[in-house]
Amino acid sequence: MLFVAAAMLGAGSLNAQDSGLKIAILDMSTALLNSEVAKGVEEELQAETSVDQDKIRALAEQAKKLQDQLQKDAEVLSESEQRRIVGELQELQNQYQFLFQKLNTLSNERRQQFQQAYSANLVQAISEVVEEGGYDLVLRAEVALYFDSAFDITARVTEKLNLQSQ
Repeated sequence: MLFVAAAMLGAGSLNAQDSGLKIAILDMSTALLNSEVAKGVEEELQAETSVDQDKIRALAEQAKKLQDQLQKDAEVLSESEQRRIVGELQELQNQYQFLFQKLNTLSNERRQQFQQAYSANLVQAISEVVEEGGYDLVLRAEVALYFDSAFDITARVTEKLNLQSQ
């Protein structure tokens, strides 16, 4: 079945080329997230969350030290001391998971807000590239099984987005 689909796509591309149909491929997320505005938003997010990121790294280091101690000294530690260390490890794990989830949620919210806020700019940039390039058909990169990079207009759309933000 996959072979039949590939053959049909191949035949379709031959017909498209023969008829003069100009096709482009676009990865919309990449075009938007590679823009200068997106990089600025990402830098702001990194700065805003740097304290929590540092805490996450510190928690991971503490947990690693406790795990190493538990493994190294397992034979000489009393059972109560081992339980205490395991309890500390569990508490560190809980704090780590909480902070990680907090950062992940915030990051996802900010990216979604950014994408919503700049979707009109993205549509405008796409329209400009399509008009300038004279494309008859633009496909999302996610739906294409294969495409030659010569068909990819993602970088040009990102350039248009960057020009809009100047």
